[in-house]
Amino acid sequence: MCLKRAFDLIASGIGLLILAPILIIIAAAIKLDSRGSIFFRQERVGQHGVNFRIYKFRTMEVNAEQRGMQITVGNDARVTRVGRTLRKYKLDELAQLIDVFRGKMSLVGPRPEVPKYVALYPDDVRDTVLSVKPGITDRASIEYKDEASVLASAVDPHEAYVKDVLPVKLAYYTSYVRERSFLGDIAIIFATIFAILR
Repeated sequence: MCLKRAFDLIASGIGLLILAPILIIIAAAIKLDSRGSIFFRQERVGQHGVNFRIYKFRTMEVNAEQRGMQITVGNDARVTRVGRTLRKYKLDELAQLIDVFRGKMSLVGPRPEVPKYVALYPDDVRDTVLSVKPGITDRASIEYKDEASVLASAVDPHEAYVKDVLPVKLAYYTSYVRERSFLGDIAIIFATIFAILR
């Protein structure tokens, strides 16, 4: 077992145990706030192009994707009251520790996209990005932690995401794959925590 996978397995396992009380509170808040499941499961593209269903705490109303885009823009009316708080502090992402523990994701790596947007990756970039496991966080996540607000100012959010945001994200992703290291991952984890607390 490589160092990265060992770290992911141990850290996610310990994280799930330590954060269990918080995870239970989040789950209860979601159920009390709106009808529907606790988790939001969505198909994402993983390592080597293998699709998997990601775990996230549900922050939107049921069937939200059937009533809008696969990206969230500004004060999206589909987001629930509890969901706004979870999104603000990235608490909805904590459920992805399950995916890390299962080996579908890593703590650090390119964010997993939906097939719709992965289909737009240039071939060489796609091969590079999908050569590693997707992660909960990376430099692009820190840079675009307020992505919904950025897209809210665009006339066409979908076009703005594809033409302005996605290319920058892909540059971060490819840079990560080529320069990745264990110490680099640790630095990104701490930078993510700092960005959220700030």
